[in-house]
Amino acid sequence: MGSLVGRLTGDVSKLMRQELELAKVELREEGKKAGKAAGLLAGAGVAGLLLAIFASMTLMYVLDTQLPLPWAAFIVALLWAVVAGILFMMGKKKMAEVNPKPEQTIETLKEDKQWVQAQKN
Repeated sequence: MGSLVGRLTGDVSKLMRQELELAKVELREEGKKAGKAAGLLAGAGVAGLLLAIFASMTLMYVLDTQLPLPWAAFIVALLWAVVAGILFMMGKKKMAEVNPKPEQTIETLKEDKQWVQAQKN
């Protein structure tokens, strides 16, 4: 009886180490997804700012040859708002794909719990 309990304890300990390793792998994968999504969102912000400053000035002066300067500035600002909005939506979509919960690990832990309970009976 003692050796059976010892084996069971060893098996449970090994199982828990394996579950922790699985959780680490899952969380690492989700972290990579989150990093990519955050990069897209940051890129949207930087691109929106830089384009609004430099390209706006250039295009604004080109449009100034045909329109009053305030209208040229408004049109340019509207164009860059569209670009920034598209980048933001792409980043938001990628961020929505990130799952911070290690689903596989949770499922296998439930199965492990059932297995340990079955071994006790």
